[in-house]
Amino acid sequence: MPATRRAAVLGSPIAHSLSPVLHRAAYAALGLDTWSYDRFEVDEAGLPGFVEGLDESWAGLSLTMPLKRAIIPLLDAISDTAASVEAVNTVVLTDDGRRVGDNTDIPGLVAALRERGVEKVDSAAVLGAGATASSALAALSRICTGPVTAYVRSEARAEEMRGWGARLGVDVRTADWAHADRAFAAPLVIATTPAGTTDALAAEVPDAPGTLFDVLYHPWPTPLAAAWSERGGAVLGGLDLLVHQAVLQVEQMTGVAEAPLAAMRAAGERALAVT
Repeated sequence: MPATRRAAVLGSPIAHSLSPVLHRAAYAALGLDTWSYDRFEVDEAGLPGFVEGLDESWAGLSLTMPLKRAIIPLLDAISDTAASVEAVNTVVLTDDGRRVGDNTDIPGLVAALRERGVEKVDSAAVLGAGATASSALAALSRICTGPVTAYVRSEARAEEMRGWGARLGVDVRTADWAHADRAFAAPLVIATTPAGTTDALAAEVPDAPGTLFDVLYHPWPTPLAAAWSERGGAVLGGLDLLVHQAVLQVEQMTGVAEAPLAAMRAAGERALAVT
């Protein structure tokens, strides 16, 4: 085993990534003084060369856009969770030289909800239909016992979400984005859209709403999240997801039984406070 161990997050753009802050906080709390975690600007064209250049000091990689699917052909194996959404955000480099991919976004989302007391719901709504929305559906397959309504802008997106639902075993129904305010009647709403997309919906939040999981983390709170809190609803944000998926990454890459969730969250909050 090398005396020093390395890990990093790859993506493009990557300068905004909070992963180094979270992982380094974990290493400090765990006393892993010989571990380092960096960020590298890598696009799809540069990914194969980067991966081939890894030596035995490397323990793992975190992947962000646009690499979560591009990494798959370069791996020796992927988990069932990653295969279910065709997306890998975690690579563990094993002692015998294998590259094993996983997706910690899905169990991370479930863990973040569980931390807030949301373990089962009888229905849910998803705002948006991108890559994060498919991960949201995969998470909902574990906690939602009834239908999930996805609010989308086109029939092509609607068809895509219904396809993911069929693949993941989720009863997905679709509705036009023009009626997105109807989502707020669900006990759990997961907003997966880019910054600004849901701002106009903030005025439509009813009194005593359920739980909102808005995957954005900067700027925070979003107008929708702020309105939700003001009306008495429970709100989770992108930092909750980032921290919980990073906890699972640290455990897989280092082999520790329990990563320091509180220390990682505190580091993330400090970093966001100065951005």
